[in-house]
Amino acid sequence: MQSIKNYAKDCVLRLKRNFIKTGVGVWIFNTSGQVLLGQRLSPHGFNTWAAPGGKPEIGESIRSAAVREVFEETGLMISSQDLNFLSITHDDFPDSFYRTIHFRIDNVDKNPVVCEKDKCAKWQWFDLDNLPNNLFLPAQNLMKQKVFGV
Repeated sequence: MQSIKNYAKDCVLRLKRNFIKTGVGVWIFNTSGQVLLGQRLSPHGFNTWAAPGGKPEIGESIRSAAVREVFEETGLMISSQDLNFLSITHDDFPDSFYRTIHFRIDNVDKNPVVCEKDKCAKWQWFDLDNLPNNLFLPAQNLMKQKVFGV
């Protein structure tokens, strides 16, 4: 017989899976054509590599969320006008489902800093043909779309 605690956890999990959450990801390229990825520390995608991003706050536009998340995570100030839409991924995590909107920004000539030390171990620039194997699920799904030609 299932305990009340386990039953409650199962109900919460089913509720979480019945709602589509929205995420944003910003693929930042430096003047050498390398992309910025951070090594995640949060339980959601622990030890995977991801572009800066997160979730929009209530009433916030997707572009504003992208600008805010980049600044909060990396200290880099970008403009929403410089964001180029890349694609949307449908990311099926074990406990939730996200629709992630991905943007690209080019020719960034500043280096990031780790602003959220509890969420990111480090930021690193990568060549597109030499990305780490353990990409965060939205990054994996974006790469499957071949939006960068690799």
